[in-house]
Amino acid sequence: MKLFLLLFVAAIVLFYGCEERNTGKIPAVREFDVSRYCGKWYEIARLPNWFEKNMSNVTAFYSLQNDGTVQVVNSGIKNGKPRSVKGRARLNGNLGTGELEVSFQWPFWGSYRIIKLDKDYRIAVVCGKSYDYLWILSRTPEISLSELNSILDFLRHQGFEVSALEFPQHTVHKKQN
Repeated sequence: MKLFLLLFVAAIVLFYGCEERNTGKIPAVREFDVSRYCGKWYEIARLPNWFEKNMSNVTAFYSLQNDGTVQVVNSGIKNGKPRSVKGRARLNGNLGTGELEVSFQWPFWGSYRIIKLDKDYRIAVVCGKSYDYLWILSRTPEISLSELNSILDFLRHQGFEVSALEFPQHTVHKKQN
């Protein structure tokens, strides 16, 4: 009985501990237009994760499909070789809310919550369900220092560990004349 009670208390502590680190209290953007979100995005910064370790030139390309889902193609360079993975996203929740689910391997779906998006759809901040997943995305390979500082202030206020962010390199190829 004591063992059961100890396990029960441990489960409650673990549950509330996980709940405390859940990003669900951060509202997803409203008046979200998925068709405007589609197109190419450059990864400006990310929290470290195993699937993007040592990747540079990271981009995501979103395209709306006839069935209402969004095709996702994430690309980058790892160890000098191009890599890409194709997935699918679908709206999760209310229409017009920047809350989606994404899957790169069926039947597994993960949270994709857009928590900051400028009015021109140039810069976006995306997180998962936990504070372990975070991306700053832009339509261009670079953003201004003032835009970055504004986003970092927002993320600190939301409880993210911004000192852990990685800033992947983007090699800009210039046209030869």
